[in-house]
Amino acid sequence: MFIATAYAASAASPDGGMSAIFSFGPLVLIVVVFYFILIRPQQQQAKTQKTRLAAIRRGDRVVTGGGIIGQVAKAAEGAEEIEVDLAPNLRVTVLRSTISSVLTEKQPEAKPAEAKKAAK
Repeated sequence: MFIATAYAASAASPDGGMSAIFSFGPLVLIVVVFYFILIRPQQQQAKTQKTRLAAIRRGDRVVTGGGIIGQVAKAAEGAEEIEVDLAPNLRVTVLRSTISSVLTEKQPEAKPAEAKKAAK
């Protein structure tokens, strides 16, 4: 009794392999779209933030994770701790990873020929 039903079900769909591919197609498409819309831009943003934090130098204005704005007083290369001046005679030590943004715009270095023209 059950065997006849199984044979009837398989006879009704001779191309069962193709229907499985078409049923997984939209799922694969959704995963690809999510990767390009959500995951990849987030990875690129994290990479740029990491390079920005590594490039912090003395004199840069920074915003900490708590929203406090200060000027970098001491930032050793490769060190995790940075000393930030918040006000006159007020210096705090913060972790490099807690800095949320750098406010100082990096100026591209001018070529010597362009610097001479600008000086005239």
